[in-house]
Amino acid sequence: MKLYRAFATVGGLTLVSRVLGFVRDILFAWAFGAGWVADAFNVAFRFPNLFRRLFGEGAFNSAFIPLFAKELEERGRDQARAFAEEAMSGLVLVLAVLTIVAMITMPWLMYLLAPGFSANAEKFNLAVLLTQITFPYLFCMSLVALFSGVLNTFGKFVESSSVSIVLNLTLTAAIFIGFALGLHNEPNGGVVQALGVLAAGFLQLLLLWDGLRRNNFTLRLRRPRMTDGVRRLITLGIPGVIAGGVTQINIMIGTVIASQQPGAVSQLYYADRLYELPLAIVGIAIGVVLLPNVSRQLRAGDHAAVLDSQNRSLEFAMLLTVPAAVALALVPIPIVKVLFERGAFTATDTAQTAAVLAVFALGLPSFVMIKVFSPAYFAREDTRTPMRYATISLFANTLGSIALFFWFRKLGLLPHLGIAVATTLGGWLNAGLLWSTLVRRGHFTIDKRMVRAFGTILISSVVMGAALLALAHVLGPYFASNAGFATHILALSALIGGGLAVYAVAVLATGTMTLRQLRNLTRRS
Repeated sequence: MKLYRAFATVGGLTLVSRVLGFVRDILFAWAFGAGWVADAFNVAFRFPNLFRRLFGEGAFNSAFIPLFAKELEERGRDQARAFAEEAMSGLVLVLAVLTIVAMITMPWLMYLLAPGFSANAEKFNLAVLLTQITFPYLFCMSLVALFSGVLNTFGKFVESSSVSIVLNLTLTAAIFIGFALGLHNEPNGGVVQALGVLAAGFLQLLLLWDGLRRNNFTLRLRRPRMTDGVRRLITLGIPGVIAGGVTQINIMIGTVIASQQPGAVSQLYYADRLYELPLAIVGIAIGVVLLPNVSRQLRAGDHAAVLDSQNRSLEFAMLLTVPAAVALALVPIPIVKVLFERGAFTATDTAQTAAVLAVFALGLPSFVMIKVFSPAYFAREDTRTPMRYATISLFANTLGSIALFFWFRKLGLLPHLGIAVATTLGGWLNAGLLWSTLVRRGHFTIDKRMVRAFGTILISSVVMGAALLALAHVLGPYFASNAGFATHILALSALIGGGLAVYAVAVLATGTMTLRQLRNLTRRS
């Protein structure tokens, strides 16, 4: 239950962040809708946000944490500090050069990031400007990731799990500033948002630096040197970032292809934000907690504990992810309608975003499984195998996205629905490859408790799905456009609350989780 409590800590803070993120997205949809300014900002935010998720949500730490934990266990606190300082110094140098080069060459890079924007000069130029403003954000987030890795290895998860809260509060404040200046759905409103992203990066960096200070582990900048430790970090880090960030890379590729269709970038973004709520709460919690936990257990030679951690992580993931996937796939329209349909966001945007969300939902369990299976490789300092499988998945997703986008458009269907289909299939391919290899190597065996839990979770989710469809039918009139926002919120709350209640009863009735286990999970250490 200690592992579950750590999941609950990270997941709870991530939930707070995502709720704040939805508030931000609701306000953003009202102000910018899915128009050309929204498309330009979403592309500008997508690129540094890709790096935020690559570095800030575990991919960078897939290489750093095992090496840092090894230094800490075998050579002591001072040597671990020295390794972290060497890694930080090298990272600062690389990121400074990358940031300067990217900002200078952004007018040309935009042809790769959003080639479809070139047909609209105003949209293209705005996207270039906004991306130049937001790009230094990745510099801050990369250092935040390193500081988070240090704190997570010491079992401190609060600061690293709170950085997204800072981001969402800052961007929400930027939206209100734009409102106050009267910049609704205007290019200068996008500039205010981009400046908010930049400010958030420095605030997040300050939060993590203070976390290190309070834990008496501050780091100082050294002269960059290619030591053995840094060389090993690079060797593990490059494939680790590719493997750990394949989901976000897939989404980035989808954005590039979707730029060919007006409004598609923003609709994909809104759908992505919704299905990433459970992915963030569950997947990130597992990715942040499981890697340092398994790394320490492997260093201690406790392989039975490693297998138990993996099974309990998979059990926790499926307990929350499967019902979330069922709900998002069956009733996406009420969710999108209530959260986003107002102001510049139209009913057509709702229907198209909901269709994309339903397809994304089918791949949700696979993306969480990737978060469960990957630490088993990373903790053993094997980042190449996940990278190889991620590359296969990425290649399949890219070809599938291109082919299905243009095929769907030829058939008169929603073109970017093809991108969602390809992304979902790519996720299941990656998860399947990771799982089968772990089993073949003897690094993962599903225990009896997990087998039983998986069956009861499926049964409980089916029961909940049936209840959701019935509730959605009964509550249909309360989602009508003339019902009013307050009525919409109450109806959506009733729909979600009813589904959760049915699922909770089904989980307890099938024995998936007992009341005693639930009390132990929520009890603080």
